[in-house]
Amino acid sequence: MQFLDIHTHLQNDRLEIRSILSLSLTEDTLLSASQDQELTENQALLEKWVLPKNQDVSVGLHPWFATIERLEEDYSCLAEVAKSSQVKLIGECGLDRLKGEKLENQLIILKKQLHLAEEIQKPVILHCVKCFDELISVQKEMKLNIPLILHGFNKHEELGKQLLNQGFYLSFGKSILNANSGAAALLKHTNVFFLETDDADCSIAEIYEAAANLKNCTVNELKALIFANWKKIMLI
Repeated sequence: MQFLDIHTHLQNDRLEIRSILSLSLTEDTLLSASQDQELTENQALLEKWVLPKNQDVSVGLHPWFATIERLEEDYSCLAEVAKSSQVKLIGECGLDRLKGEKLENQLIILKKQLHLAEEIQKPVILHCVKCFDELISVQKEMKLNIPLILHGFNKHEELGKQLLNQGFYLSFGKSILNANSGAAALLKHTNVFFLETDDADCSIAEIYEAAANLKNCTVNELKALIFANWKKIMLI
């Protein structure tokens, strides 16, 4: 059975790993615009946005790069790209109190993507830094039916439990290699999670091994659990 790496920034060609490559449409758009000032039409953007072959991806407007000024252009492009069968998740998108647009603008950008995800019935992979209360409020306000996955959860156990109680999935990464972390403590007591490498300097196999030790199970049992969670969110 394969490993599932639900969030990574590195393209994968290893058959034993099924990974979801995170692509930031806003970052790519900003880079393209700076390199080619005539690249203003959505169709021109779409022609440059060629998804990597044989690779599942997530696509979103990352809060570090998305702007209100470019929102309509970027969203139009996202809405087209998101229709591809290769796009399994919308995101990463979310809220970040330390970087990006002011929070009220980030909320507008996030809600627009959540509406899209609900419309096309695809789960969302979320980035959140110091905005968990706001994120929970958005979920309650919008009454979303799509799965919401918080990637790279590395906060204290009580916050994790609060998020799980609100219906969020959590994705754990390198932080669980520290057996004394809040993420490691929480993982011991929940089965509603995924595993990821993000941009870490360790392999998905190492993260699975650490998680299996914390869960007191085999790596193959852990793979079966995680793929069961994957199957569940893909049925939405």
